[in-house]
Amino acid sequence: MKIMKLKPAILATALASSLGFFAGIASADNLTVALAAEPTSMDPHYQNLTINNSFATQVYSALVLQDVNQNLIPGLATSWKPVDDNTWEFKLRAGVKFHNGADFSAEDVVATMQRAANVPNSPSSFGTFIKGKTFEVIDDLTIQISTEKPYPFTPNDMSRISIIDSAFVDATTEDFNTGVASFGTGPFTLTKWLPGDLLEIKRNDGYWGTKAAWDNIIIRPISDGTTRTAALIAGDVDFIERVAPADLPNLESRSGIKVFKSVSNRLLYLTLHMTDDPIKPYVTDSNDNPIASPFKDIRMRKAVSLAINRQAIAERVMDGLSAPAGQFSPKGYIGYSDNLEPDSYDLTRAKELMAEAGYADGFKLTMHGPAGRYSNDTRILEAIAQMLSRLGIDTSVETMPASVFFKRFARGGPDKKPEFTAAMSGYANGSGEPSHPLRIFIHTKQKERGYGPGNRNGYSNAEVDKLIEDGRASMDIAMGEAAFIKATDIAMKEYALLPIHHEVATWAARDGIVYEHGALDSTFLHYIRAQK
Repeated sequence: MKIMKLKPAILATALASSLGFFAGIASADNLTVALAAEPTSMDPHYQNLTINNSFATQVYSALVLQDVNQNLIPGLATSWKPVDDNTWEFKLRAGVKFHNGADFSAEDVVATMQRAANVPNSPSSFGTFIKGKTFEVIDDLTIQISTEKPYPFTPNDMSRISIIDSAFVDATTEDFNTGVASFGTGPFTLTKWLPGDLLEIKRNDGYWGTKAAWDNIIIRPISDGTTRTAALIAGDVDFIERVAPADLPNLESRSGIKVFKSVSNRLLYLTLHMTDDPIKPYVTDSNDNPIASPFKDIRMRKAVSLAINRQAIAERVMDGLSAPAGQFSPKGYIGYSDNLEPDSYDLTRAKELMAEAGYADGFKLTMHGPAGRYSNDTRILEAIAQMLSRLGIDTSVETMPASVFFKRFARGGPDKKPEFTAAMSGYANGSGEPSHPLRIFIHTKQKERGYGPGNRNGYSNAEVDKLIEDGRASMDIAMGEAAFIKATDIAMKEYALLPIHHEVATWAARDGIVYEHGALDSTFLHYIRAQK
């Protein structure tokens, strides 16, 4: 296969285009949006993070897209089908052009897959969607994807990879961040990024799909929910996401503002480290002497779970905008297990388990998490800390900006080993297929095979690994789902991680604006439209 390199002529064009990258935009038909977080990079392959992925869909397209309910729909591929148990064929859309005028073809797909799995210093690689697959150009508008084993979720995986121009296969993350290489086929082009301040995107009038409703969208990152609400009320922004629960009654009663709600698959969870790996374990005895993680003992993990009053968090911290969780998926999603329920609050039994594990005298613990990434995330952490303190664990909380937290959470310390003993994070199933959270968070970490990139706590169970792998290799969807449910049952009963709740996603906008929302709590800007 011939892969185009970053030729001097193309580079010159890119640089010329990037001269206007920070030139700003001006139009009467602008939309200003306040988001709770901003992407960590403009490189669509740098970090597999929800905010990065949702923004990437504005500038780039994938072979396969998802509607608001995560049904797969045509993207840069118009159709796909299995040729045999180990081969999928994708027919590509004709006449598509990148923002720089280059024609889209099968070589761009193969070059993208080559790059996406190998971005230097990626804190969370997209390689998990590419490992075990080979890509072959059949003709300009046809590719075939071969898998090592039968794999029914190949189209789902292809919905996760933004396609770039093959001319930029060797471009660096910095090239994308500065606009030199940031040319996609999506509904918008990138015009400005000032980290910490704003993002600006402009409608791509040559987009192959439905044209965006706005000439320009200005995105302001505002991490504090109350500040986002105030900005909407003041008219400084037109649309906000993640309405602070305490602000909802005010917005719902206010004329000139609409509120949108949707039960989401966003899970908030705790990780409790199960090995001796942490370089800075943030757990000590009562005299501040570092100790090995108590959470190697399943009794301690269960004790923590029983000490967390999920219903109280839902009612008092989230103002009813969450549902206590006992597994990755909410009820109604494929892969949901009827055998699991959220742990009920039982402080007495939790103390018994803690004593049985040998920690009757307690210990000190620091929990970590992002600030402003999820609804009331700091308050949730503080509430859990209070609950654990009642258990006998002297618990403090350390939060940080999401961009800082996720880099530390993903990479660990200088030797790449996990840093946090206990941390709170969130997950939303972006692929829509049930094996995704299992292979990411539950499977034993096997980097070379794309398993366990999100396994931050050292959980490992050979039976669970086999069930996940067998389910992913079964072209019988029902048999595969049964394997995933069994793996989920085992892992959750071993407290591989501790689910807290599923969020109810919220948005608000001024009158005249509507938002098409569904299962995902991410904000997809091309679904924000003017009311007809």
